[in-house]
Amino acid sequence: MLRRAGALTGGATATVVAGSGVASAAKGGAPKGSTAGGNTAEGAGNGSPIRVIPVPEQAAARQGSVEVDGARLVYWDTGGDGAPVVLLHPASGSAESWPYQQPFLARAGFRVIGYSRRGAAGSGHGDPERPGTGSGDLLALADALGLGRCHVVGVAAGGGIALDHALRYPERLRSLTLAGSVTGVQEPEYRALLASLRPAAWNSLPAAFRELGPAYRAADPAGVARWVEINRRAVAGRPLTQPHAVRATWAHLAALTVPTLLLWGDGDLYTPPPLQRLLAARLPRVRTQVLDECGHNAHWERSDLFNPALLRFLKRRPTARTSEARTPAG
Repeated sequence: MLRRAGALTGGATATVVAGSGVASAAKGGAPKGSTAGGNTAEGAGNGSPIRVIPVPEQAAARQGSVEVDGARLVYWDTGGDGAPVVLLHPASGSAESWPYQQPFLARAGFRVIGYSRRGAAGSGHGDPERPGTGSGDLLALADALGLGRCHVVGVAAGGGIALDHALRYPERLRSLTLAGSVTGVQEPEYRALLASLRPAAWNSLPAAFRELGPAYRAADPAGVARWVEINRRAVAGRPLTQPHAVRATWAHLAALTVPTLLLWGDGDLYTPPPLQRLLAARLPRVRTQVLDECGHNAHWERSDLFNPALLRFLKRRPTARTSEARTPAG
């Protein structure tokens, strides 16, 4: 059974990246549900409504940048001797997207790292003729920071890069967490299903409508405004699309032995529960949890459920059997 865990406690509002003005509201409550042994085990939140509490005080973190093939990537790093956890933001976000997770994981003893991918707030594009791959950039950052094997957490588009990294460099992962991510799997029927979920005018709709669930938008207008401000800074420049290193298929997922956690919101318009269950059925070492009253940005909307579920997973599976994690060529 999932253990009941305390909510994040209130604290002074703080920024993650100097001058970013990041501030948001965390939510209280605790998750309740169940997981079981075996390949797929699904739990749910306890139905507790969203309530607004101040964001926790941020852990001390140094800031820096890494040059990757001519692109300057900005990052923050809490440091320490704990196992490293690298956070990969959605396409709508940046290194600023993690005010709930940064102190929570740091207090739990992890070394926590967040960075802005190419073109996101603070990071450069590099040569558009040589975009590289998101997974290659992550590898270069990890090497520059001396991270070794990492826990990798990807939300939405960040999950696609996290999975690509796991397929290309499985020996570098301790675990993989994907939250509300379509992942980049290229199976034709899967891509057709994704396309069928969105109307033609989808991209013209406001980002907050597409990415934040209605429960959160109703409960925390101030939090929505802060998310929108981070989104504005994140996408202010020309967007950069990077290819994946591996053209992922169901066969790739079936061969992945890195321990994996899938989290998603019950109100996610991008990746609703049936779609995530389809992915879960293809992964041999996966645990799952559905988060109540939650849209596409689970880390932001329901940190009271997201954070304890993530922490339980990281503590339950501190390492991965990577010697067998060889996949078909991409």
